[in-house]
Amino acid sequence: MLQLTHEAPRLILADDHAILRDGLKAILGEHGLDVVGEASDGHEAVRLAQTLSPDVAVLDISMPMLNGIDAGRQILKNSPATKILILTMYTEDRYVLASLRAGIAGFVLKSKAASLLVEAIRAILRGEVYLCPTIARVVSEAYLAKDDTPADPLSSREREVLQLIAEGRNTKEIGSILGVSSKTIESHRANIMQKLNIHEVAGLVRYAIREGLVQESPLVPLRMSMEQELELEAKYKN
Repeated sequence: MLQLTHEAPRLILADDHAILRDGLKAILGEHGLDVVGEASDGHEAVRLAQTLSPDVAVLDISMPMLNGIDAGRQILKNSPATKILILTMYTEDRYVLASLRAGIAGFVLKSKAASLLVEAIRAILRGEVYLCPTIARVVSEAYLAKDDTPADPLSSREREVLQLIAEGRNTKEIGSILGVSSKTIESHRANIMQKLNIHEVAGLVRYAIREGLVQESPLVPLRMSMEQELELEAKYKN
């Protein structure tokens, strides 16, 4: 008798915390979901998705080099059949709406990942959009308030450059990471500053924190002294 076999859905996991990836991988494996690749930053996730063409890419929204939303955009461009699921600690409507506008299929709070991740993956594999209850409430409230959140003024590449600036990388480092010249990076920075009407690196860092491109930390503070701002300007130009 001919036996029909069903391949397990193939996933990649992207989060800069290996312990979290290990925990999620164990949970997914118990439910017949095959994690075929892991990444610790957004660029690595994009490369993995292009190579492996997974059914689902599970991405942390806050990752080094390239955040989850922009990584999701690039994955969808290169592998449109891949479903994108975002893990996040944020519940602000601008993060949710930005994800949905980017074509993200699912959105789960990290604090609920252990209990809801498998359910979310099953739903998006059926072609549904999955929002965990807390996120669904945020979207509903934004809709009822007729939230007209303005579109992001920056291009995808400009957001990449902005995130890398906010992470403390200088022009040469950013050019090396993105495979372009320092002159091109300077041009992107000038365009970013003009579009945002922000004219110092410290201001760009604060904007990136507010927009969720990077997380506030002692190394990436929201509030800086004048001395810290001057050090940041000098570091970027080195």
